[in-house]
Amino acid sequence: MEEYRDQYSKLFNNGKKVVVIGISTDADTTQANWAHDSGFPIVFASDPDQTVAKQYGSADGKADTRNVFVVGPDGKITARIMKFNVMSADAYTDLGKAVAATLPAAGPSH
Repeated sequence: MEEYRDQYSKLFNNGKKVVVIGISTDADTTQANWAHDSGFPIVFASDPDQTVAKQYGSADGKADTRNVFVVGPDGKITARIMKFNVMSADAYTDLGKAVAATLPAAGPSH
């Protein structure tokens, strides 16, 4: 999970015009304390009963299921990564691509 923090500026456009929400079954107090103590600038949400996971078809009854949502500048979900594998470098590459696709295309520089 430290990849979230360590690659924040690269993966998440430094929080500009995009929000990435990581959702897991961990208790909200556990997540809040962990995120604070570890210096995470990312939004985490708790889904202990896998209500969100069930709604999006990614619930599997395991406590370690992680779902990631990318929210664009208009407040709409632009990407969802179900069962995000925090141990896979490819997962972060895919997340970076989802964030990049959400951002408005840069105009010509003058």
